[in-house]
Amino acid sequence: MEEKDRKFIKTGSFNSGYFEGGNGNTVLLIHGGGAGADSFGNWKGCFDLFASRMHTFAMDMVGFGQSDAPDPSVYSYTQEARNDQAIAFIEAIGGKPVDIVGNSMGGATALGVAMKRPDLVKSIVLMGSGGLNHGVSEALAPVIHYDYTLEGMRKIVAVLANPKLQMSEELLNYRYELAIEPARKAAYRATMQWVRDNGGLNYEESRIEAVKTRTLVFAGKDDLVVPMKENVRFLELLENSTGYFLPHCRHWAMMEYPELFTKIVTDFLLTGA
Repeated sequence: MEEKDRKFIKTGSFNSGYFEGGNGNTVLLIHGGGAGADSFGNWKGCFDLFASRMHTFAMDMVGFGQSDAPDPSVYSYTQEARNDQAIAFIEAIGGKPVDIVGNSMGGATALGVAMKRPDLVKSIVLMGSGGLNHGVSEALAPVIHYDYTLEGMRKIVAVLANPKLQMSEELLNYRYELAIEPARKAAYRATMQWVRDNGGLNYEESRIEAVKTRTLVFAGKDDLVVPMKENVRFLELLENSTGYFLPHCRHWAMMEYPELFTKIVTDFLLTGA
């Protein structure tokens, strides 16, 4: 996975950036919603591992990475908007059912697609997923109230990853430069304002319970953002769900334990009925 290999595709009224690699069953990776997050920075450590076994796409959510960042005065950065973007992306790459792996806000998006367009989804993987976040956790303060400094970016990493993860200065600066780009900065502020106003990334439990899509709930047991009780609740609500809980892991399993995470997820996706 190289930054220069990013492609672009029309998704509704704007363009979305993405990466593509590999062959076989199609999987779509959707990153989380922290400042400076995108498909490159969040999936760099495991994209090629996925692509060695599956036809892999990794999409930048609207306002993140190199996807367009529409002016918040004319575009609403809601969860439904991100769901619609993912649906448009799947339709644009062929419209056939895909597997979706989502982290955090990306997990809420995977769940949203399964709610709205189950015909486009074979299985979903919810990793440290939003969807049951009733209230904004105090641990999220560095993310929700990011101060657009490099030191502030370090604080985000400290919350989202276990202490053993040493993010490279190159990747740290990559995220920081994305976060302070004016259009993306405005989009992020609007996104976080929506999260605050909404009280988190919440769906009504009845909507979650109605999802019959085959699901893997993957969680770090030490996640400070999505507590274990929420992952257990996903298992209770989602009829066709399986759980995998990883010790000594926080919110970024794909970066903390890329080899193990990819193996567990691809085995799940490729052995499903």
